[in-house]
This record gives sequence, structure tokens and C-alpha cells, in this order.
Amino acid sequence: MMAFFTAAEEARIVAAIQAAERNTSGEIRVHIEKRLEKDVLTEAQRTFAKLGMHRTQARNGVLIFIAPEHHQFAIIGDQGIHQQVGEHFWQAERDLIATYFRQGDFAGGICAAVEQVGEKLKAFFPFQSDDTNELPDEISYGKDR
Repeated sequence: MMAFFTAAEEARIVAAIQAAERNTSGEIRVHIEKRLEKDVLTEAQRTFAKLGMHRTQARNGVLIFIAPEHHQFAIIGDQGIHQQVGEHFWQAERDLIATYFRQGDFAGGICAAVEQVGEKLKAFFPFQSDDTNELPDEISYGKDR
């Protein structure tokens, strides 16, 4: 497994995911991939499926996919959330993350995007008393290839 975030940064990101998910039935994942075999969006979609993010009950999973060695990232949402927010929202989140990344604040960019995604998820998929955490909150890492 490769390290991209420090332990403190990783804990900060996981805490941001948990805070966002307390208010929504939506699910947010962050994935770090060492190497890309295809373009970043294709790899993000492949990872989305591999992580089972398409299996959430309301189809409201969101993936932030980062390929640091390639200096690329993507943010994608399942059909439930995408139908609510549209492509302009995802572009705004990419722009937000890119602003932080250009400053070298990778964890800050992820946390800022998680917070905003959480607000959108809360608006369209508010937390219900019978909600369960359908996906892990930890950052996932691709295998070194």
C-alpha cells in the first residue's frame, strides 16, 4: 500500500466523511490509486464499481478518486445524486479541489469537497432514523501495480 496522506491527514479526512454522513443517507468514499491504466474518469468509474458504490439503496454514493503520481483526480456520483445536482455541481467540486491541490493542501481540498458534497447529499437524501452506513468511511488504496 502506498502512503499519500499522513496519519493525521487521513484521520481528518475520515472525520470529515463521518461528519458529512451523519446528516444523510448518502455515502462518500475517497480512493487513492498509484497508477492509471486508462484515463482518470474511466479508472474512477471502474473503482466506483469495484468498491460496490453502485449498490447503495438510494444510488447516492460519491467517489473522490485521486491518482497522485499522475497529478489527476475525479469526483463522480451515482445516478441518484447525479440526477439531483447535475454536471455543473461536479465541475464546481473539481474546481474547488484543484484550488487546494495547487496550493499543496491535498487533505484540505478533500475535506472541503466532502463538506460540500455532504451538504448536497443532506438536501436531497436527508438522514433517516433507519439509515445504516452502507460503505466504509476509510480511505481506500489501490494495489501497487
